[in-house]
Amino acid sequence: MRPRNSAIALAFLLALTATPAAASDGELRVCADPNNLPSSNSAGTGFENRLAAMVAEHLGQKVAYTWWAQRRGFIRNTLKAGRCDVVMGVPADYDLVETTKPYYRSTYVFVTRQDRHLDLASLLDPRLHELAIGVHLIGDDGNNPPPAQALGQQGIVDNVHGYSIYGDYREANPPARLIEAVESGKIDVAAAWGPLAGYFAKGSPVPLTVTPIQDYEGFAPQQFQFAIAMGVRKGDHALRDRLNAFIDTHRSEIASLLRSYGVPLVQQPPTASGGHE
Repeated sequence: MRPRNSAIALAFLLALTATPAAASDGELRVCADPNNLPSSNSAGTGFENRLAAMVAEHLGQKVAYTWWAQRRGFIRNTLKAGRCDVVMGVPADYDLVETTKPYYRSTYVFVTRQDRHLDLASLLDPRLHELAIGVHLIGDDGNNPPPAQALGQQGIVDNVHGYSIYGDYREANPPARLIEAVESGKIDVAAAWGPLAGYFAKGSPVPLTVTPIQDYEGFAPQQFQFAIAMGVRKGDHALRDRLNAFIDTHRSEIASLLRSYGVPLVQQPPTASGGHE
């Protein structure tokens, strides 16, 4: 899922009416986006698809999907409407759902071409005033991702290029256009959510470098690292507890799965309770 004050955090499709469906003990009913790699797609090749299969096997169930674009109204028209019972990736502090324990934590990153040898890591790097920078944009409501906000606070605006997180949904993987712009040289560096950036950089025909963004502390309250959990309907403590048991007993397998998709993992700060992406 896309990470609360961040771009990739759950900006959802317009509301439509939905008819609740009855739950089945033999199915793990998953709410997912059919065109949102690396998280999920209708072909079942996303890491959340793979994770759902692992959970279903653990519970002795089969996965059944409700597909819906992860935009405005996603939770309302899937989980809350009773069409499905679990969302595989939500911010750990997402208040529209009952969340499990976080099962991973990731970060925003810089993506550059290896042959440029830029070695960018810091938001305070003076070269950011001159380089062509790409960021994801959510919309016209100011709820843009932390890198866009931090760059704007430094007056780095004219050389920043926005790429819609939604893109053209008729095409595969719309958010990947940002990483493809780095590949082609249209921009020098992308500042993007780590799971998305790591996955598409890993599959790039041009070698790319993915580096966690550093020196973000001075841009509070913007957050650059987020803990991700699973989400169920509020009050569904039985399913939440079963999912927590799965997470507790399969943490190493989950981490291996995420790394295989290029997801940059970071440690949970000891003093933090675990917040979104």
